[in-house]
Amino acid sequence: MTVLTSDVVVLGGGSGGYATALRARELDLSVTLIERDRVGGTCLHRGCVPTKALLHTAEVADTVRHAAAAGVAASLESVDGEAALAWRQKIVDGKFRGLTSLLAARGVQVVTGSGSLTRHDGAPAVRVGDDLYAGRHVVLATGALTRALRGVEFSDRVLDAERALARAEIPARAVVIGGGVIGVEFASAWRSLGAEVTVVEAQDTLIAGEDAASQSALAKAFARRGIDLRLGTRVAGVAEGDGVVVSVEREGVTEDLPADVVLVAVGRAPSTAGLGFEEAGVSLTRGFVDVDGELRTGAEGVWAVGDIVAGPQLAHRGFRHGIAVAERIAGRRTAPLDDALVPRVTYSSPEVASVGLTERAAIEIHGADAITSTEVSLAGNAKSEIVGAGSPARPGFAKVVRLVGGPVLGVHLVGERVGELITEGQLAVAWEAHPEDIAPLVHAHPTQSEALGEAFLALAGSPLHTM
Repeated sequence: MTVLTSDVVVLGGGSGGYATALRARELDLSVTLIERDRVGGTCLHRGCVPTKALLHTAEVADTVRHAAAAGVAASLESVDGEAALAWRQKIVDGKFRGLTSLLAARGVQVVTGSGSLTRHDGAPAVRVGDDLYAGRHVVLATGALTRALRGVEFSDRVLDAERALARAEIPARAVVIGGGVIGVEFASAWRSLGAEVTVVEAQDTLIAGEDAASQSALAKAFARRGIDLRLGTRVAGVAEGDGVVVSVEREGVTEDLPADVVLVAVGRAPSTAGLGFEEAGVSLTRGFVDVDGELRTGAEGVWAVGDIVAGPQLAHRGFRHGIAVAERIAGRRTAPLDDALVPRVTYSSPEVASVGLTERAAIEIHGADAITSTEVSLAGNAKSEIVGAGSPARPGFAKVVRLVGGPVLGVHLVGERVGELITEGQLAVAWEAHPEDIAPLVHAHPTQSEALGEAFLALAGSPLHTM
């Protein structure tokens, strides 16, 4: 057995893992990064990046489809699925090469192999085959896996997100099981690319956890786009034949939904099983690693970051976790991350973006009399009308929730490309700004960000273009 030592050993090369490694090297710590597949993880190779490329292909198709609204005579002849897939892969490959070059330039030792947590001479270590990588600190960053639907096997027609992204053919009919972020994004993309889409969701709303106004706006926009929503509906079974049939049940009434493909998008589970965590003293709750406010586990010298820590499973949360843990290992003081301050974006058409508390959550914490909010429609926003020419996904809105006489508690946006605006809301919530502090700031005209400015003006008691 060969024992190799470094200051920090990172198990998992996804967003949280490689962020830990890069920041630790900046702080002059020696780092070994162990990844069983390719650095970049799910987000780069099988999630965020290729999904957003698929959604951009869908956006281009919609732009051509609605071009006449802007005075351009154009028609959408077809979508070349093979070319779109190749383009997605080109983007992923380029980002992968850039990341591997950056890790090498920083001096991170990257080891390819499946690792498991253990201990060596009282210190944490990771075993990879016959080799043992020991460190003063081990950071667990093993990410998440697709949740399966009980009794349903994946196949060429019954897909998870990874299989759906690897598929070049655009389905004629698709049933999406799950109305969370992943399901909503695929439903939106496939509809824009010409598919007949049905979304089946057990809860009564899409995108659970978002503000009720955002949930309602997205459902209405999807209905206008011709997406069939089956909310409050349970999946009773999935059967394959010439195609696929999804049997659903609502209020005692059953129905069969035929499709060419079915996407199972019922969430992601932490990837912690069979990796030696509990044997090495790391406790788990429902598969998630138990950590304190600084992301330390109960095992000495062992930390955890990213999707294996309970909370929003977002790559940018993993980045921040990794940076913070590296800094703590180096002896720097770093404030704990408040998950409520992590921005959330659903990249459908329309997009949904939010940060901070929903209005309902704010009322539950502070009481109804202590909370006020305003909602500014994007219907009167010139730039929104321009970029959304002809789109049935319009108009959308900007909503701000505040404590009466106090700071902004939450910002919620619905509309085309509003994900690019959410950082302003994040700053307002994180800095506990009052609307009166932000209202005097000038928002460029014409921009969609003006809607946020109008919301702050209204809450400050000086509305301009709103009643």
